[in-house]
Amino acid sequence: MRRIPDPQFTPEGPAYEGRLLDRADEEVVDQGAAFDIRTLVSRRTVLSLFGFGVGAAALAACSTGTAGSTAAGSTATATSTPSSEIPDETAGPYPGDGSNGVDVLEQSGIVRSDIRSSIGGGATATATPMALTLTILDIAENDAPFKDVAVYVWHCDSAGGYSMYSEGIENETYLRGVQVADSDGQVSYTSIFPACYTGRWPHIHFEVYPSVDDITDFTKAIATSQVALPQATCDAVYALAGYEGSAANLSQVSLGSDNVFGDDSGAQQLATVTGDATSGYHAALTVRVDTRTTPAVGSAPDDGGQGGTPPSDGSGGTPSD
Repeated sequence: MRRIPDPQFTPEGPAYEGRLLDRADEEVVDQGAAFDIRTLVSRRTVLSLFGFGVGAAALAACSTGTAGSTAAGSTATATSTPSSEIPDETAGPYPGDGSNGVDVLEQSGIVRSDIRSSIGGGATATATPMALTLTILDIAENDAPFKDVAVYVWHCDSAGGYSMYSEGIENETYLRGVQVADSDGQVSYTSIFPACYTGRWPHIHFEVYPSVDDITDFTKAIATSQVALPQATCDAVYALAGYEGSAANLSQVSLGSDNVFGDDSGAQQLATVTGDATSGYHAALTVRVDTRTTPAVGSAPDDGGQGGTPPSDGSGGTPSD
């Protein structure tokens, strides 16, 4: 049996391995979790106290995790750091970035956090509230926060329609916006929970640009990808009024069968979502970007294949065409 370690007595009080005891009147082994974690930093100590398996697990549990905040900055949500660069994905048929005609990124006012309304007036998308936080990390700089990159986000409304493209909302620009990453590499948006339309898992598109000055040239994007939303949250939201057709569409697709997320069931792209239907939801994702690789920016498919096909009748169901 291993002998209980004795503290060393110093002018400042009892200490162990040079660290003052948090609880001077108690044994070294009874100092509490905070003191134990500081002790675990030494791998040799971990192995001698607990053995390789438990020690390694403890180090792993304490070593990862990135905080994301709501758009209002009031709630932190822990998201794990993915193991590799965010996968390059198609921008789909409805990017509005100038790659297939219309370009919202040329418009004054596109840099905004609240993306629920059209720029300069017009319609407002109303449905279950959702805040979105993306934390962008720079792999080339040892996963440092990627400060000052510009992130363009867009997604469909509660009926499955995309502003600037879908029937009846061609002149709207809602659910599209750009934010510049802060010193923590974070961008935050106030939006609504998107629908599930035929052929696609519920998702949010985004492009990362080196700076806000680069957003008017879609070829300068250093990453183009999509955020997947978890099924449990989708099930809860799609039971609400305003999302007619989404539950039926969701039942016909899975993360594994989706033609964007299907390669790995969205392992690198599945958001962490907290909240509820009453107070709204907060989705958070950590995005690792590697500027040393050449981005394979997805082209906009002619047939809506990889991008899915949102309905033209506003029903959220099977497309009319």
